[in-house]
Amino acid sequence: MKGLGISEILIAPRAPRQNPFAERVIGSIRRECLDHVIVINERHLRRLLRRYLAYYNATRPHQSLHNDSPHPREVQTPAGGRIVAIPQVGGLHHRYQRAA
Repeated sequence: MKGLGISEILIAPRAPRQNPFAERVIGSIRRECLDHVIVINERHLRRLLRRYLAYYNATRPHQSLHNDSPHPREVQTPAGGRIVAIPQVGGLHHRYQRAA
């Protein structure tokens, strides 16, 4: 950064209004994942975070995207069959889809 002439500006600790995007994602990870799991070690934490990130980007609805996910899903019609739950993040969350 210094080579590009960009200076770093540190934000105050616990000041969510100074960096709302980072605070929002960290809060979501904590509330939706880590508050419900006992982390055993660093390897376990990394595996949980990888699974949660996949869930966050592929399945979890985002209000800013009109309740769609960053990787949009196709709309499934009722004729597609019954609804089944697919566990994600070790069963902590689920993705629902129709199965024939």
